[in-house]
Order: sequence, then C-alpha cells, then structure tokens
Amino acid sequence: MSALRRKFGDDYQVVTTSSSGSGLQPQGPGQGPQQQQLVPKKKRQRFVDKNGRCNVQHGNLGSETSRYLSDLFTTLVDLKWRWNLFIFILTYTVAWLFMASMWWVIAYTRGDLNKAHVGNYTPCVANVYNFPSAFLFFIETEATIGYGYRYITDKCPEGIILFLFQSILGSIVDAFLIGCMFIKMSQPKKRAETLMFSEHAVISMRDGKLTLMFRVGNLRNSHMVSAQIRCKLLKSRQTPEGEFLPLDQLELDVGFSTGADQLFLVSPLTICHVIDAKSPFYDLSQRSMQTEQFEIVVILEGIVETTDS
Repeated sequence: MSALRRKFGDDYQVVTTSSSGSGLQPQGPGQGPQQQQLVPKKKRQRFVDKNGRCNVQHGNLGSETSRYLSDLFTTLVDLKWRWNLFIFILTYTVAWLFMASMWWVIAYTRGDLNKAHVGNYTPCVANVYNFPSAFLFFIETEATIGYGYRYITDKCPEGIILFLFQSILGSIVDAFLIGCMFIKMSQPKKRAETLMFSEHAVISMRDGKLTLMFRVGNLRNSHMVSAQIRCKLLKSRQTPEGEFLPLDQLELDVGFSTGADQLFLVSPLTICHVIDAKSPFYDLSQRSMQTEQFEIVVILEGIVETTDS
C-alpha cells in the first residue's frame, strides 16, 4: 500500500480501514489435506467495505467539482439523508417566503394595506393587511386549501400574472424535490442488509478441481428477479513497460460461461471460482496468498420483487 501511494500520488486515497483482511490457513484434522480456509488476519485498508461503500476519494479535481452541479438531481440523491432534509426544508422555506414577499409588495405598492378596510375599495387580494396575511394567502393558494377568506380580485392584472408564475414555480419545485426524495427512499441499499454472505471464503477440492468458494443467501421471502453475481479482483501491479496500475481489476469467472452466475436465491447458494490456468490465483501458493495484497469484490445485481428496483 505504501508503494501504491508513493507511485500514484494523491489522485486516489483510501479514507477508512477495516479488519476484514484474509489469508489462507489449513483446516483441522479429517478435513482433507488440500482444503484451506480464508481466515482474518491483521488490519488492512480496503477499497470497498462489506456494506458496499467505496473508500476511495478522488483528489486533484480542481475546477472539475463544478460538474457535480451540472447533474444536480443525482448529486442531491447521493447526499446523506440529513443534507437532503436540510435542502428540502430550506428550499421550500425560501420559496414560500419569497412568494409571500411578492404578494406583500404588490399589496404595498397598490396601497391595499392602508385601504383594505375601506368599504367601497377593491384590493388586489382581499383580506390581506400585512405580511403574515400575505404569507397565509400564499400557503392557502399553493397548498390548494382555499378557505375562501382571502382571494384574488379581477382588478389586479399583476396579481394574476404572479399567480401564474407561482403555479409554475411551485410545480417545478415539487417535481424536483419530491422526485428526489422518492428516488432516495426507493433506493435498495437497505435491501442489502438481508442479503447475507459467508463470513469466510474457502479454497477446497470440488469435482476434482481446486475451487474458491463462498456462500450467499437471501433472508427475505420476496425473491430477487434476474439475480446475477460477479467477482472482481482488485490488486496493484506493474506492467513489463514499467507502468504502475494501482487499481487493476481482473474478472473472476464464477460461472459466466455455464450460466452459473445467474442465481435463483430461494435458498443459500455456494458460489464457485475454479482455480485453473485462466485464474489469477493459479500461480499463487498458500504462502504467497497470505502475504499478497489483493481484494475480492463481490457484486450481486438483481431486481427486488416488491419494489421493482
């Protein structure tokens, strides 16, 4: 890892650590001479936590951070819940105060605040005497409550124009913020809490072949439709030309050619990767696997039956 930082600089930086590193250790008596088990060892840094959160921060972006604002909707969805709620409340509060101020300005410039109690005078908005009453009129109109006590009269064309602008602006704000909250609530991140993986992976003989195996199971009764599993091996390496690749990704075959990667998770399944000549682990011994710095990332994709997401 020190070599990774020294060669790659600050473009990537691991920001958290975890104690889920793994190494190989022979099993006890009566369990086959070639059967080996992945067991925890000393703490090491991880690129991806077991909850799916990536621990890599991008550095030296400079002015490229403005690109996040160009995709503002996705940026808001990716924020934490506390920031989402803060932006939700702040946006509505500012919009409501702004529009209430516009209604108050119209009443003030027309002199409605001083003439509202005159019997034969027709104001722009009936029964608006001050800013609180203008704010209440806006809320009643925006929320389509319509108590009937405050209403626009036909003697105020600027009020009609402002009402149209208020309707359009309110629809845009509602569609953006409510859509953002709905998408965030429907994200299947919490669904992963009921998808269980085995605590350890093992290397053992299966069907006469040396195989890396782990198990995955679904705790819920609702099924995952079109479930597919993939495995990525993350490790740093140096090419024969001297180029250093800090996050080189290799695909681990877990049954792509035979269709075994398509899962039907009605019961726990054992996922197998055959260590043959095409496997990245083919040239590694037990000792080298204990000291080698690598990480296996398991990606389980599917559609949740109940939410269709």
